[in-house]
Amino acid sequence: MRIVVLAGGIGGARFLLGVRAYAREVGAAVTAVVNVGDDLYVHGLKVCPDLDSVMYTLGGGADPERGWGRAGETWAVRSELAAYGAEPTWFGLGDRDIATHLVRTTMLTGGYPLSAVTEALATRWQPGVRLMPATDDRLETHVVVSDPDGDVQRAIHFQEWWVRYRAEIPTHRFVFVGAEAARPAPGVLDALASADVVLVAPSNPVVSVAPVLAVPGLREAVTGGPAPVVGVSPIIGGAAVRGMADRCLAVVGVECDAAGVGGLYGSRSSGGLLDGWLVAPEDAGAVVPGVTVGSAPLLMTDETATAAMVRAALELV
Repeated sequence: MRIVVLAGGIGGARFLLGVRAYAREVGAAVTAVVNVGDDLYVHGLKVCPDLDSVMYTLGGGADPERGWGRAGETWAVRSELAAYGAEPTWFGLGDRDIATHLVRTTMLTGGYPLSAVTEALATRWQPGVRLMPATDDRLETHVVVSDPDGDVQRAIHFQEWWVRYRAEIPTHRFVFVGAEAARPAPGVLDALASADVVLVAPSNPVVSVAPVLAVPGLREAVTGGPAPVVGVSPIIGGAAVRGMADRCLAVVGVECDAAGVGGLYGSRSSGGLLDGWLVAPEDAGAVVPGVTVGSAPLLMTDETATAAMVRAALELV
């Protein structure tokens, strides 16, 4: 059995722990196609937040309390940069984390594509799944906002909107810069063509999953392929489990509930994405036209509970 997961963020990383556990039970192979829209350069270093969250989480090196970054992190370099007044001050890099970014940036500067760099970094962490960026090309999520003190609109990087402003400034839309010219990373289309099932992780649908599907040819490979597509709701009882999915959904005019997100993805039979949609028991009445809706506990409290979620999702198709 071959499982492909579209994922991003901490929710996607934790979901993949359950996918890996399930795959080990049944002897399946897992490929994770990961969002790169959050990627940016910080102090000259290429930072890939979603790829790193997945890699650290599956490799046992993620901070269990924050859910992102490295366990046992120290912050000496950040303190030194602050002493120089070096910008950006709102995005901190931990000392252990910087090592990853140094290696990645050196390899990228040397001409290696991001997919090859990711494979090399994963050799250390042994994530147990194949990690692939959605694209090797530049694709960044930018956010069109208004200055708090005026009506002038400007675009800022998603990380600035998320980390610096906590999504609390007037926001108009999200733009996936570079998407039109991007190509799926090597192996992504082959993985989708040979998949037995495609899972959409309970990641932020607007800024984690949508940038993946914005890569030309990737959505078509998902919806036009032979594998059924099952999504897992990131919303439980009308609230985001973590993060700011509610604020992102508000920007695109979608209700923050399981039916709203399911409708945003849409049914594959009518040109959308999904064949199946797994929601929490409290959302069991959600209806997404053309999509088989099932319910199961969706709190990823541990690996066993998350593996049970995966099993329930697969049972829908």
